[in-house]
Amino acid sequence: MTHLAPLFLTLALCLIVAMALPATEAADKPGQHLKIRGIYGGVPETVAGKTLRQAGVNAIFIGEGGINAEMLAKLHGQGIKVFAEFATVHNAGYVKAHPDSAPFDATGKLAPAPDGWQGVCPTHDGFRKARMDRARELLKEHAVDGLWLDYHHAHSNWERAEPILPDTCFCNRCLTRFQRDTGVKLPNEATPALARLLLGDLNEKWVQWRCEVLTDWMREFREIIDQTRPTALLGTYHCPWSDTDYDGALKKKLHIDLKAQAAYVDVFSTMPYHARFNHADDPDWVRRQVKWLGEYLGIKGQAGEKNQIWPIVQASDWGEAVTPKGVRQALQAGSELPATGVMLFRWGTLKDEKAKQQAIADFYNSLAPLE
Repeated sequence: MTHLAPLFLTLALCLIVAMALPATEAADKPGQHLKIRGIYGGVPETVAGKTLRQAGVNAIFIGEGGINAEMLAKLHGQGIKVFAEFATVHNAGYVKAHPDSAPFDATGKLAPAPDGWQGVCPTHDGFRKARMDRARELLKEHAVDGLWLDYHHAHSNWERAEPILPDTCFCNRCLTRFQRDTGVKLPNEATPALARLLLGDLNEKWVQWRCEVLTDWMREFREIIDQTRPTALLGTYHCPWSDTDYDGALKKKLHIDLKAQAAYVDVFSTMPYHARFNHADDPDWVRRQVKWLGEYLGIKGQAGEKNQIWPIVQASDWGEAVTPKGVRQALQAGSELPATGVMLFRWGTLKDEKAKQQAIADFYNSLAPLE
């Protein structure tokens, strides 16, 4: 009978492997890493005729003005997280009421709003205090799961196929603070001459200082969250370009220093709107941008990492149309590691588009079940 021992051993090993297969398959089911499956821009009652959880949705991202106690209680009761979008240096009403808060261009004049996107000078103390006070108030009053900063960059409009990227802000306040903070002494010249110097020989110092101003806003938001609602996350919606796109405009024009911001931000929500940015026929562009961001910031999508990536991908027709198939492709591309969450832009245009809603529900429900 001894010659049967190898056979019994083989059968035993096969049985062990077979018993392990269900757990392995569960662990390998697509989207196991994807903890946030969200919708931005509204609060749907249903998605494709299903409740939010039935449609695989577990997070809503909505403007701060839409937050109220009743809505929060209802969504939290369904196991849905709520994240508040929070505009930072973008407020046309404030600029109109406080003209000294407007950004100045390289000619020393008020910079026009690109396509109506009115930025605010980030060194304006009154405006900064107003936004910080509002953030503190919001976090004290409402148990939101996070604060997502929006338009946290220099005065511009990059959300189009051909971005508008003026050089700002050359107001007297910024010029004075630049000298104070850097120790650089500027000559006694008119603003156009100083702007040429700052955009020329002194550009590296100027860009670094401008980035530091916006990063310091992040630091203060972080402090407010830690003091007021420490369980909340700090996220940021930001331009999806790499550090070399448009000749390094991410830093040079928008003054976004992602690596510096990573010290304060929990979640980076890059905005790779493929149809808006001339990539309607190449949804894989979304995947490439997310992959670049992970490599640039050293984020792998592993448990315990300080920073996370949750892209917001395009489902609305903006720039070019997005088909239901395109919705699924964008979700798929945006949900692969290093991303650990994904959300859709935007519910306001999707509430009457049943085919797109079905694509959303089908994709989210194809993933590993939510916890």
